[in-house]
Amino acid sequence: MDLMNKNLLKDTSYVDGEWINANDGSCSEILNPATSESLGFVPNCGSAETIAAIEAARRAQSIWSKTDAKERSSVLKNLHRLMLENQEDLAKIITLEGGKPISESIGEIAYAASFFEWFSEEAKRVYGDVIPAHQHDRRTLVIKQPIGVVGCITPWNFPSAMLARKIAPAIAVGCSVVAKPAPETPFSALALAYLSELAGFPKGLLNILTGDAERIGAVLTENKDIRKITFTGSTSVGKLLLKQSAESVKKVSLELGGHAPFIVFEDADLDAAVDGALIAKYRNSGQTCVCANRIYVQSGIYDAFCERFTEKTSGLVVGNGLEEKTQQGPLISNNAMRKVSLHIDDAKNKGATVATGGNPHNLGGLFFEPTVLTGVTDDMLIAKEETFGPVAPIFSFENEQEVVKRANDTPFGLAAYFYTSDLGKSWRVSEQLDYGMVGLNTGIISTEMAPFGGIKESGIGREGSKYGVDDYLEMKYISIAGIEE
Repeated sequence: MDLMNKNLLKDTSYVDGEWINANDGSCSEILNPATSESLGFVPNCGSAETIAAIEAARRAQSIWSKTDAKERSSVLKNLHRLMLENQEDLAKIITLEGGKPISESIGEIAYAASFFEWFSEEAKRVYGDVIPAHQHDRRTLVIKQPIGVVGCITPWNFPSAMLARKIAPAIAVGCSVVAKPAPETPFSALALAYLSELAGFPKGLLNILTGDAERIGAVLTENKDIRKITFTGSTSVGKLLLKQSAESVKKVSLELGGHAPFIVFEDADLDAAVDGALIAKYRNSGQTCVCANRIYVQSGIYDAFCERFTEKTSGLVVGNGLEEKTQQGPLISNNAMRKVSLHIDDAKNKGATVATGGNPHNLGGLFFEPTVLTGVTDDMLIAKEETFGPVAPIFSFENEQEVVKRANDTPFGLAAYFYTSDLGKSWRVSEQLDYGMVGLNTGIISTEMAPFGGIKESGIGREGSKYGVDDYLEMKYISIAGIEE
């Protein structure tokens, strides 16, 4: 990697302030999805290294939990500053190992850094309560204390932001962290570990393990010193982690899969809706948990929307993410390519029309054409499963009650979007959509200041905002007697 700060490229795991290899010397190769070229190797850590990391985190947490809020705030502010100072290099690492366009990677680093800034401030705002006495000689206090060592597992599609969104609140309130980044994108996490050293994180406070997901995950969920598991990824893996964590009754936060509806009513600003759908669908090649998976357009404007949306989609520039003109990079793997093709073939066989795209891109490799499907119906796979790729299926609907019912007809409940100019409809539909987050007249909803998370099988808990510290705290009630003489 051609980085200005070459120290950011680390190829070893980070445990107790030391850069380590796997005990058995094994490692995994990391490939650039745009070129299939090798980016390097990282250790294939397992159970022994995970136990060592947990022990280091336990020691660090016992001290860190006693530090004052200003000190915790200070190191988080330092990390925020360092990330922005190294923004170009950090973005280049994301693009090289994940494939997304460099402009999106630069935005991700700014987004990731914002969590360290936000929670540096929230560190000083963890308040308790004094509850009115229920007896004359008693006083009732409620305090909040750090939960302990946190096990953190993150995905490849936002390798810096998802890690930051978990690490920042944990460190802010006095917890330590053992983190397992996705096997496809470890270098972003290791770069963050390097910057945490410079920011003043004590040894053992943040530990990053690359390697075997099954073995590392099993230790994190079984070990009694891990008091919380926080995970972003697929619903199937989230359910497994929830089961494994039940034995020791750990606190669990899960941000899982989505199947976001994107609804356009006849009274919407059509051009704004087209632009919003384009952003919501094709960001990171459609490989986001909140991307538009089902686009519902009211029948009276269906043809007009499809025409404008297809025209803009067909103009998207596909290529290597390091090229500034690129608007869509490669998919992450061959499995992703197969799933996209499967959904398109199924839709075509059941009567859908490919308005644009529909095939692997002529660039070859993991590149796929931005695709629009029209005439899509609810019996197609793409109506039921998350595609996680650059395919926009457009459904037609007649009225508000119908589309809300169809939008909610899914086990998922992460994000939803809709466009309307009707004030009453804005309130009604927002309240009736069974989703943790709703974008009204916007295709972008993520910010560090708002609670991110879903309902139903899309997860448990919230990340970001003033509520983001709650899952890393335990509430303690203290009853004080003998006050009156």
